This record gives sequence, structure tokens and C-alpha cells, in this order.
Amino acid sequence: ERVQVVTDRLGGSRFVGGPDYVALSEQTVRTFLAPLAEVSALLGGDATQWTVREVGDGNLNLVFIVKGPKGGIVVKQSLPYVRMVGESWPLPLDRIFFEYEALKIQSAAVPHLVPKLYHFDRGMAAIVMELLEPHLILRKGLIGGIRYPKLAEDVATFAAGTLFATSDLGSPAVVKKERQSLFCNNITLCKITEDLVFTDPYQIAPMNRWTTPQLDGVAAEFRRDSVLKVAVQELKWMFLSRGEALLHADLHTGSIMVTPDQTRVIDPEFAFYGPMGFDVGAFMANLLLAYFSQSGHATKGDDRR
Repeated sequence: ERVQVVTDRLGGSRFVGGPDYVALSEQTVRTFLAPLAEVSALLGGDATQWTVREVGDGNLNLVFIVKGPKGGIVVKQSLPYVRMVGESWPLPLDRIFFEYEALKIQSAAVPHLVPKLYHFDRGMAAIVMELLEPHLILRKGLIGGIRYPKLAEDVATFAAGTLFATSDLGSPAVVKKERQSLFCNNITLCKITEDLVFTDPYQIAPMNRWTTPQLDGVAAEFRRDSVLKVAVQELKWMFLSRGEALLHADLHTGSIMVTPDQTRVIDPEFAFYGPMGFDVGAFMANLLLAYFSQSGHATKGDDRR
């Protein structure tokens, strides 16, 4: 495919989309999908019979659900900026490429725990993949008080399967080094993680939010706690320097879709090689947040105890 590559301020090559890249809309998704034989067969009928709905509720990307007479698919496309902010916060389109590459690797290790891939168009920065239905974003389910009896085993299997397979324990050295070289270019999204997890919460930063004035004292305590800051910077050093395995790197309850019987891990666009404990710790931290918030979601008929 023809793609556009520019030289960034660090002297590296960065993918910025094909010459015909344009953000998709509910009106243009059909035209994008119609030439794809496998996708058309999955949907059934012709493009005039397909319904398209944009459902992206995340911070970064466009997400469309497309349904036809036979079935449905999802189209995910990168925008050249952070969706929730706009063009004032530019982002490279190549994050969708790293998501695609990560999904391929994860699919080989744990195919039953990630969505199926149907098509990738690098020039359009778009992936076509399985529609997960009636799955719900895990965070919404936990807020709703739904129990997921298979969740712990499934996420443990995902972590064990993907981390082992991509580490020196499960990969030939040459394969691991080639993959590391590829994912080392996911620079911008790694920097977001470095800032939002390991730096910004412990200082005054534009993206910080807390309930004021009720939590002003807690926020100030974080900024004063030098022992905590040193400990966090030691963890950041590990995050930066230990390329143990291919991380999902954004494994929170908003990146998992569930039913009581099925679990699917989605959105690995932050993927890179780092310390194995990061994915496991991020997920466990999200479970703790969900646990401590349960009383705030209690109702008369469900006290959440």
C-alpha cells in the first residue's frame, strides 16, 4: 500500500497515513467496506442494506458498528489527534498499526480471548474486526453490579498466554528482538502511559482531575510525599528499561468486553515490550477501584455487600 512517512523531531520515520486517508463517517463506511469480499460475505446483502452506527466512547478513535442481513462487524479507525480534545493534541495514526500487530500476536497465543481480525488498511489507519455482541464493557458491568464468574480465569489466561509467548521463555531470541524493534516505535502512546501513570498524578499537571474541595488535601498529600515519588520513579525505571514481554499496556476494565460466559480483551494500541507485572498490576488496580466504588453504586434492591 502507498503510505506517507515523515521524519519526526527525533529523526525517526513515522507513518502518517496513506495519501487518500480521510476520517470515515457513517455515510462513507459502506463505500470503504463494499470492495472487501470477506467482509461483504459476513454482512450479507449489499451495501444499501447495511446499517452503520458510530459508537466510539473512548478518548482516541472512531468506532463503527456495521450490521447486514447475515451479521455484523466493527470498524475502528485512528484519528490524527486525541478525539476527546481535538486537533490541539495531535497523535500519530500508526497507533492502529501497533494495535493490529499486537492483535495478531495475541490471536496466535489466546485466540478465544481477543476479537477476530477480518481486514487491516494501513493507509486508512483502519481495522475491521469481529462484532462482540451481546458483550458489555467490563467497567459498565461492574458499575451495574453484574457478576462475571469466568472473568478472573480468562484474564489470567490472557496475561499468562500472551506474556509467556512473547517473552524469552516462550519466543526464540531472534523473534523477540524483531518484535521489540517493531514495537519500540510506538513512542507517542508509551509517553502517554509514562506521564499519566508515573508522573502527572504526583505533581500539578493539566490533565489531573479530582473532586474539589473535598479531595484537595489528598491531592496535596500526593504531591508532598517524597517517599511515594521515589518509589513510583523506581517503577517507572522498570517500565522504561525491562523489555520482558509484549504488554497490552492498557489492560483496564474499559479494555475488556464480557458476558457472564465470555471474555474478550480489546484495544491493545498502547502495546510495547515492558515488564510483565505492568499488565497484571493495571488490571488488579482497576478491580480495586471497582471494589471501593461499589457502595457509591448501591441501590435499595442491591446494597453491593
